[in-house]
Amino acid sequence: MQYRFLGKTGMKVSELCFGTQTFGWGADEATAHLLADTFVEAGGNCFDSSDSYNGGQAEAMLGNWLRSHGKRSQLVIATKIFFLAGDGPNDTGLSRKHILDQVEVSLRRLHTDYIDLYQAHCWDAATPLEETLSTLDDLVRAGKVRYVGASNFTPSGLMRALMLGQMHGWPRLACLQPEYSLLVRSAEWELLPLCHDEGLGVICWSPLAGGWLSGKYRRGQPPPGDSRVGRADRWDDQPGQRESERTWQIVDALVEVAAGCGKTPAQVALNWLLQQPSVTAAILGARTMEQLKDNLGSVGWALAAEELARLDAASAIPLPSPYSFIARYTRRRDVDRA
Repeated sequence: MQYRFLGKTGMKVSELCFGTQTFGWGADEATAHLLADTFVEAGGNCFDSSDSYNGGQAEAMLGNWLRSHGKRSQLVIATKIFFLAGDGPNDTGLSRKHILDQVEVSLRRLHTDYIDLYQAHCWDAATPLEETLSTLDDLVRAGKVRYVGASNFTPSGLMRALMLGQMHGWPRLACLQPEYSLLVRSAEWELLPLCHDEGLGVICWSPLAGGWLSGKYRRGQPPPGDSRVGRADRWDDQPGQRESERTWQIVDALVEVAAGCGKTPAQVALNWLLQQPSVTAAILGARTMEQLKDNLGSVGWALAAEELARLDAASAIPLPSPYSFIARYTRRRDVDRA
C-alpha cells in the first residue's frame, strides 16, 4: 500500500481508504471489526465515515473498533456532517448550531478526542458559507478537528470556499471527496483540474459505481440476489439510475481488460482510478471479507498504457458546452504549437 500526501498538507493517507457506510448495513459489528483489522494489516491507515451512515451505527462501530485497536495516532479518521441526524428543524445542514451539536456526537461515537478530517458532506444552499467555514475554523482552533474538507460541492462552491478561507485566515480545505469512477467522469470537467491547481487532495467515493464496475453485472443477465441492485435497497444503484448502453460498453471493456491482465474487474476499475491525475485515494465499500481482499488486490501493480486507453475510450462521454468548444480550440492551438 502506498501513502500519498493529502493535498498540500503534511499528512499522508493510504491510497485505499476504507469507507464505513457498510458498517451496520451489510456488515454487523463483528464483521466490521474483522474488515478493519484486515485493512490495517494490509497497510491501510485511512477510514471514512459520516454521522448519518445507518443512523450513526457506522461511526459507533468504527469507534468501538478504534477503542480496542489502541493505535489511534497511526490512523487517519475522517467523517462528515450535513445529512439528517434527527427529527428537529436544525438536525440537518451546515449551520453553526448543527455542526457544533453533531461534532460532539461524532466524537463520542468514535471514542476519540479529535477528528483528523472533518468534511462538509454536501453543499448547503440554505446556510451562508461564511457561517460554515468560520465554525470549522473554531473546531480546528479548539483541537477537535485537524483538517477540513468538502464533499459533493460544485466547482464554483469549492472555489468560493477556498477564496473565503484565504480572505479570513480560516483553515484551508485540505481535500475534496467527489464521486468519480469509470462510470461517472464528470469530475474531470472542472473539479479535478481545480483541485490540481489549488493543491487539494482528492478522495473518491463510489469508485465501483455501487457495484456496477465489480464484474457482478453482465449484459442481458439478471443481477445477483445478494447485490445492491438485486436487493433493491439503494435507489442510486438501480438500473434506472445506472443502466444504459454506455454502462454496458464500459462493463464489457472492463471485463475484457481484466481477463487480459489476469485481474478482476473491480481491481482494474480501482487501478484505473488510482492512476488518474490528482487522485489521492479511492474509498472502498466492502461488506464482506471476500470483497475487501479482492479490492486490496487493486494496488501494487499498474495497468499498461494501452489498457488505460481502452478503458478511457469505452468510458468517454461527449463534453457539453463550453467544455467541448474549449477543448476543440485548445487542441488546435496545441497542433499549431507543435
